[in-house]
Amino acid sequence: MRKRREGDDLVFLPLGGVGEIGMNCALYGFGPEADRKWIMVDLGITFANEFDEPGVDVIFPDLRFAESEKRNILGLIITHAHEDHFGALLDLWPRLKVPVYMTPFAHGLLEAKAEGHAGAPEIAVRRYKAGERWTLGPFDIEAINVAHSIPESNALAIRTALGTVIHTGDWKVDPTPVLGAPTDFDRLAAYGAEGVRALICDSTNAVREGISPSEREVATSLTEIIRKAPQRVAVTTFASNVGRIRAVAEAAVAADRSVVILGRAMHRAIDVATELGMFEGLPGFLGEDAYGYLPRDRVVALMTGSQGEPRAALAKVASGEHRNIALSQGDTVIFSSRTIPGNEKAVNTIQNQLATAGVHVITDRDGLVHVSGHPRRGELARMYEAVKPEVSIPVHGEAVHLNVHAEFARSCGVKRAVIGGNGKMIRLAPDPAEIVDEVFAGRLFKDGRLVVLPDDSGVRERRKASFAGVIVVSLALDGKGTVAAEPEAVLVGIPSEDEVGKDFEDVVVDAAEQTMAGLPKAKRRDLDLVADAVKRSVRAAVAERWGKKPIVEVIVHEVD
Repeated sequence: MRKRREGDDLVFLPLGGVGEIGMNCALYGFGPEADRKWIMVDLGITFANEFDEPGVDVIFPDLRFAESEKRNILGLIITHAHEDHFGALLDLWPRLKVPVYMTPFAHGLLEAKAEGHAGAPEIAVRRYKAGERWTLGPFDIEAINVAHSIPESNALAIRTALGTVIHTGDWKVDPTPVLGAPTDFDRLAAYGAEGVRALICDSTNAVREGISPSEREVATSLTEIIRKAPQRVAVTTFASNVGRIRAVAEAAVAADRSVVILGRAMHRAIDVATELGMFEGLPGFLGEDAYGYLPRDRVVALMTGSQGEPRAALAKVASGEHRNIALSQGDTVIFSSRTIPGNEKAVNTIQNQLATAGVHVITDRDGLVHVSGHPRRGELARMYEAVKPEVSIPVHGEAVHLNVHAEFARSCGVKRAVIGGNGKMIRLAPDPAEIVDEVFAGRLFKDGRLVVLPDDSGVRERRKASFAGVIVVSLALDGKGTVAAEPEAVLVGIPSEDEVGKDFEDVVVDAAEQTMAGLPKAKRRDLDLVADAVKRSVRAAVAERWGKKPIVEVIVHEVD
């Protein structure tokens, strides 16, 4: 770690994850503006809203600023292996090609993902574990274990000549996790005693009072539910929540049941966790082919699909389309997860399908079957008590979470709380801590095999087409502007008839013919003018009878 020089600044620059939950990506910079070195923390995704971004698979942070500085980026550190923290690596790392630091579990999941990712890059990964320390230029970095809903989650202590920053990542207070160790408050407090300039902290549950229950309490509750279930039990949860998977397996053992695994993501996470010894002392998991011969009261099916994903195992089971697995009257399905906002309709559909079949559905409204991996206000208070930062920067939350967190930090005695946003550069040191610059921070769409800018994605047109349909009109003119054939039309997503029974295809063709007839022959030689005139008349004719304006495309063919 080099000594401080005149003109040095320590800055924090989020490119995602501030003002939103998901797509976490941040830069820390040290040095004068003209000669600044950077480290990046996390590179995650967020999920598309099918209403606003139809057809988009996932959304990435736009890294154009980071790409412009990639020669000065000393490394990318992944705090943990949730998709919103590392899910963009395979697609975006080739734009940076910087050293990547991640834990063994995160690396194992990355390698497993790469096997099914066309053209996956070979990323040079340097593994680290909690408690390890390393230096990247002016940054001295230590990984500090924190409890969360995925193995090997870490906060980062980032020491510089201008002070120490604690970047919490995702965390919670959990004195009795099913897997791994509790959050290392002793180490955090040691930094607090030494002096911490800034705390960059998770805001997800800042609006909630108290302390969230422990994973061990969830495990106890699951054991009781599974023990009392009269017939088959299915549990759906996030595949990355290995502690929850172990809790389900322990509950199955206590109830003398075997665990059957469904879903590629579930198999992938279990394979990686097994290789790392996270399921020691438990009987092996079974493949779905075992489901058919196990007695109904001796099976627990552990499956993907807790968010209503249409291609996941649970959706296929609920609709009766799974080739090997079925549920029926008297069986139980436990949703050991929280429904992510935006997924409510899909989840409700699956739950209704199960209930219609006579399956007993249990959610976190019915019992302690899930707990958040993020800190409530009581847990935040403990973090502030341990770290004692001079400055608080709330992250990992929407505007309401950030504002509530900032106010809470002040009530904990923090001198200054700064609310930023994606692209807003915050000077952490020297004083005063404040927003000092703004860079571009946008989004990229993963659309099939393509990674594209939103304006180049065609999503705006897809959204309009979903509301008002598409009409394509084909015209044929000769070189003198004479109509060579009747107009032809293709209508997609348009009602078949208007309110008086006239066929909408006839409406379109009539409008095109009338427009062509009204254009002087000389003007018909301008094919662009013809196309524009017909487009406007067709759209107006349909809008008059339907009340909606469809997308209209006109193709003019010039024939001999």
